[in-house]
Amino acid sequence: MSSLPTRTEAVVFDCDGLLVDTEPCWTIAETALFAAHGHTFGPEQKALVIGRTVEAAAEAMADYFGRPGAGPELAAELLERVRKELAHGAAALPGATELVRACRTAVPIAVASNSPRELLDTALESAGLAPYITHSFAADEVHSPKPAPDLYLTACEALGAAPKRSVAFEDSATGISAARAAGLYVAVVPSLPGTGLDHDWLGTSLGDPELLGWARELG
Repeated sequence: MSSLPTRTEAVVFDCDGLLVDTEPCWTIAETALFAAHGHTFGPEQKALVIGRTVEAAAEAMADYFGRPGAGPELAAELLERVRKELAHGAAALPGATELVRACRTAVPIAVASNSPRELLDTALESAGLAPYITHSFAADEVHSPKPAPDLYLTACEALGAAPKRSVAFEDSATGISAARAAGLYVAVVPSLPGTGLDHDWLGTSLGDPELLGWARELG
């Protein structure tokens, strides 16, 4: 396992499943949507949609259901179901608040999320992270969301940082592909166990003592 670079100009975090425990909200919504269309939902189906935008997840569902062209309809249904689940609240994942605060004192930070702005703001507010995040970028604010590099390139530009001197924290293959394409160092804490993901650094939790020690050495 490679060590994290301390000569870092910026840190960019994913949100869902990385900073905020929203995946249960998404899974409940996805399970209900699959059931409504006569399908079960398990790890194989979760892997089809995790990390994707609402629109891309809906297109994957349409293909899986054998309903080509139904993407927009399914996207609207998925968004409404996730919105209802998030209304109950979502907590910060272990170590997320501490790591965000530690990084923020040393270097510019941002959040780059494949969620639409509405859901991103709800998640950050619910988890108590919004006061620490002055820059955030949502899927509906760039031309091409993850796995394209746009979100990460936009974040680095806004922070005045070179991508190759910035660190991305991700949890899914879709986000990792985006960060890799943008040229950032990729630190990964998987949200699904047992998945082999591309990474420069791999951990099991943002509460890993190595991460907090690294953050305190930044700048």
